[in-house]
Amino acid sequence: MRPLDQITEEEARRVEGLILDLDDTILDHGYLEEEAFGALHRVARSGLLSLIATGRPAGWGEVLARQWPVAGVVTENGAVAFQRIGAGVERFERVSPGERQQRRHLLECRVEALQERFPELRLADDNGLRRSDITLDVGEREQVPAGLVREVVALAKSWGLRVTVSSIHLHLSLDGDDKASGVLWFLRERLGVDPTRALGRWAFVGDSLNDAPCFGAFSLTFGVANVSRYVSQLSRPPRYVAKGERGAGFAEIVGMLLARRGS
Repeated sequence: MRPLDQITEEEARRVEGLILDLDDTILDHGYLEEEAFGALHRVARSGLLSLIATGRPAGWGEVLARQWPVAGVVTENGAVAFQRIGAGVERFERVSPGERQQRRHLLECRVEALQERFPELRLADDNGLRRSDITLDVGEREQVPAGLVREVVALAKSWGLRVTVSSIHLHLSLDGDDKASGVLWFLRERLGVDPTRALGRWAFVGDSLNDAPCFGAFSLTFGVANVSRYVSQLSRPPRYVAKGERGAGFAEIVGMLLARRGS
């Protein structure tokens, strides 16, 4: 990883949009601070598009797409997306209602079996707003030892579940999406952006293991300082890293990027 101030004007000027993680990238331990929200508005005023890509639930995405200055919100690690259309918000996903119901029933059965095997596991408090996954709290309200998380991940994968771990949650799903595939699908289908162009012209900002698909896919990537906790587990770490953590680091990235662009 390189210090943020080493980004060149040429790299910055190639950027056509930003893909942004939410928890511990824009949010500070779940809170949206003024500095980070101001940075989002600075991006919008500059003419760049921005897209939220988060493990948070579909219910959050509907609200954020309505209220934030973003082109869309991709939730549940790529499975469910939202876009503001006129005065309303539309939801987009690649799974039919019937298939979604079947997957949900099977997923609930397998998660129940996991909790029987590991009774110390607790559901995250946002599961009532989810459509494609069920999420366990491993670092938000509960602090689950890393060794136990690894055991749960291994067993869940052996049962055919797709597992994604973030800084706060362990996501279990039967969908095949990840943040990168979900973002590229949304960019193509809803914004008309060619995926190949997006990989070279859209930049990603993140902090955690569930951001690994985007760190690996996009050519220009940024990490807030707290990404250092996970660098040893990332096959491809972010290209540039901020000095600040979480929302302050995000604002720092936006400031440097816009300065190099001459915005």
